[in-house]
Amino acid sequence: MTRHHQPRKGSVAYSPRKRAAKESPKTSSWPEVEELGILGFPGYKVGMTHLTMLDNHKNSPTEGMEISTPVTVLETPPVVVMGIRAYQQDTHGLKTMTDVLADGLSEDLTRTITLPEEDSAESKIEELKKKLDEIDEVRVIIHTKPRLAGVPKKKPEILECGLGGTTVEEKLDYAISVLGKEINPADAFADGEHVDTIAVTKGKGFQGPVKRFGVRIQYGKAARSSKARVVGSIGPWSPSRTMWTVPMAGQMGYHKRTEYNKKILKIGEATEVDDINPEGGFVKYGLVKNNYVLLKGSVPGPSKRLVMLRKAVRPHGKHNDPAQISYISTKSKQGV
Repeated sequence: MTRHHQPRKGSVAYSPRKRAAKESPKTSSWPEVEELGILGFPGYKVGMTHLTMLDNHKNSPTEGMEISTPVTVLETPPVVVMGIRAYQQDTHGLKTMTDVLADGLSEDLTRTITLPEEDSAESKIEELKKKLDEIDEVRVIIHTKPRLAGVPKKKPEILECGLGGTTVEEKLDYAISVLGKEINPADAFADGEHVDTIAVTKGKGFQGPVKRFGVRIQYGKAARSSKARVVGSIGPWSPSRTMWTVPMAGQMGYHKRTEYNKKILKIGEATEVDDINPEGGFVKYGLVKNNYVLLKGSVPGPSKRLVMLRKAVRPHGKHNDPAQISYISTKSKQGV
């Protein structure tokens, strides 16, 4: 009998596959946008449903026809701009110059950080304006309000968010104008726009190489003589070491992942929650009570997981026409 040959099994992408450092994702890059405004917005994953919409995608086989589309519901209560962060460029990249925190911040933030005892935002802003020539980048620091959402959490998440604009002075003026104020998803995005979703995926614990990498189960004599769900060989005699490319058991899931170009089908207000809430609420979440966003397709992570929406960094060839929605399913998802 001839020996069986086939290409190697197991993806070597996303290595090392270890647990994410935090459940709230950190955004490492922001697109360059000329329009002044905030470039991201966080939301809590509620669940999935489906809707009927008119297919306006050019050259699609169903163009001009009504199609059924799966959507992900994100609850997006307003966030508060709690601070301004100024950066200076050095040989190692952007380095933080100073942070300016707003006055009168929520006491819930004491669960995460130590708030300044004195109200000194105005004086720090004046000092920041004097050093405008030294500033190379301006971003804002926002915090969520989980008490308003359907998540069992009181501790706000603190996130950094980029700003759109052509000059540093424009960005700083905008950051000062929104410091200490609430921002809604409609202030960052519009219906039909494409965004990137950044989140931590579902955690699946310690798994073997078959489930983790998709390697082939041992067959025939090899399976009978040793084990079936193992890699046949983890390395040669020379070099006498195990390469990092060998599929082995370990952590699976709970990784930070970014998915690009998710289309926003609808940004709903708190007064329109009856349009999406099923009877009895969403499974493992409950009822949506605040502003919400409907995204086409799926999103990383389980329900109640924080998802960061960012303006698309590579929206090449994507059209931002608003969707024409005719029906949104509100049937209960129990047992699905």
